[in-house]
Amino acid sequence: MTRWVAIFNDLPGMADIRRERESLHFDYLKANRDKIRIGGGLREAPGGAFLGASWVLETDTRREAVELIENDPYFRSGFRHYSLLFWGKAFADVPVTL
Repeated sequence: MTRWVAIFNDLPGMADIRRERESLHFDYLKANRDKIRIGGGLREAPGGAFLGASWVLETDTRREAVELIENDPYFRSGFRHYSLLFWGKAFADVPVTL
């Protein structure tokens, strides 16, 4: 498995998409939790407006990570862009629990 970090940037109009598709998005995350290991929204401060999100994924290929991202109900709206980067965790021998 290879680890990837996806950084999402929300475009204007995404707040409406979040409200409309929230349950579909969370169902999608649950259905893929074996590969989307960590995920969450990003804000400038607690309680502020969402500006985007980040995921840590574990997949066999980059293509698989791209497919997971692009099939998410939030992404398919067209109101979100992303960057996908390979992630090599420092101290690979030390387990991390969040």
